[in-house]
Amino acid sequence: EVDDERKLRTFYEKRMATEVAADSLGEEWKGYVVRISGGNDKQGFPMKQGVLTHGRVRLLLSKGHSCYRPRRTGERKRKSVRGCIVDANLSVLNLVIVKKGEKDIPGLTDTTVPRRLGPKRASRIRKLFNLSKEDDVRQYVVRKPLNKEGKKPRTKAPKIQRLVTPRVLQHKRRRIALKKQRTQKNKEEAAEYAKLL
Repeated sequence: EVDDERKLRTFYEKRMATEVAADSLGEEWKGYVVRISGGNDKQGFPMKQGVLTHGRVRLLLSKGHSCYRPRRTGERKRKSVRGCIVDANLSVLNLVIVKKGEKDIPGLTDTTVPRRLGPKRASRIRKLFNLSKEDDVRQYVVRKPLNKEGKKPRTKAPKIQRLVTPRVLQHKRRRIALKKQRTQKNKEEAAEYAKLL
């Protein structure tokens, strides 16, 4: 919550996705660089990337656009959105910290929340533990402990996706064999047909 207009002067006339030095916000923000990721104006209309004004426009929005969630398939709607240039009549400005400064900001950068779940995809597990192609991924899965009252403590592991198993290789061999059979059959049929002509 920043009430002083002068502190926010550095953000004015900047566009969304611009990186700005946040030194002017106060002493504890010294050295921080932030990226403007969006915001809402005083009436609550959201900023939309790519709309190069600082006023409000009404756009026909469909699935995949920001600022709109379709209720039916293929539905489009004309919605009021605010342009992507920052000025004084915003109530909220969303910022993402890109570069950390000298000091921690209490309640923002001094606490880290651990990830709830480990990686599930085989290549991601390999990347996390710096494993080579030969190492067995299944030994390195991050297990989640489940401790319930009065029950034995047990752990839960995710089903690893994209794991190369003998079954996967068998399926691949079968696909290739079927493809070869098809090409062979087509060749023979073409030869038969050529004989008839």
